Amino acid sequence: MIANLWAKVAACACLAILSAACISVSAVESHTQIKANPPMNSGFINKTLYEGKNARRYVVYVPREYDATKAWPLIVFLHGAGERGNDGLAQTDVGIGRAIRMHSDRFPCVVLMPQCPEGVWWDKSTNDIDASLEATLDDYNIDHARIYLTGLSMGGFCTWQYGAVHAGRFAALMPVCGGGNPLDAPQLAKVPIWAFHGAKDSVVPVQKSREMVEAVRNAGGKIDYTEFTDLDHNSWDATYNDPKAIEWLLKQRKGN
Repeated sequence: MIANLWAKVAACACLAILSAACISVSAVESHTQIKANPPMNSGFINKTLYEGKNARRYVVYVPREYDATKAWPLIVFLHGAGERGNDGLAQTDVGIGRAIRMHSDRFPCVVLMPQCPEGVWWDKSTNDIDASLEATLDDYNIDHARIYLTGLSMGGFCTWQYGAVHAGRFAALMPVCGGGNPLDAPQLAKVPIWAFHGAKDSVVPVQKSREMVEAVRNAGGKIDYTEFTDLDHNSWDATYNDPKAIEWLLKQRKGN
């Protein structure tokens, strides 16, 4: 009788162990099912280029949906004078970077944001643009027929200037509150342009954009122009937060 009792105790103990094991396995399976995917290499990614001992920092925005098996459009963004430096971050907080953070769904593209060094202008730092652009083309699968150039204020000036020198590289230009050299109009006429400026701009006179638009039109170029009646120098928030402007930019393709 005692033997039977011990047999029953042993059987119960075995059942308890098996039940615990089942619960443990179920818990592991459940945990496996809800386990998050590993983090993707997307968002605002800090990059560094080295020229000797000099480090030049820039940022590349990569959309969450980025898939290296297909080619993606690329926007090159040139910041204004206030974002110069070597922290690699300031240029992402004014202009297109801020618009991306607010409306990432409007930017199904890679965005390159180089940084101009303190104390110089973009026309003295085009090597940084060249180098970061070439590195981005190496690092990501970019559609070479859909590379765009835009910039604000100091970067708007460089969009006109750098865009004229490299008109064959870009599918479209979007200069914001900048200005350029009307003598560059024949080169600029080779690429679609949409320019923006505030009518009350107290930093860069609106006439700077007006004269460039007129020169490009006279050269036979395809150019649109938006002048914000009530805006001062900050016409970039209105530009980069306009879904129609970004949609227009990303629709442009070399050869069309």
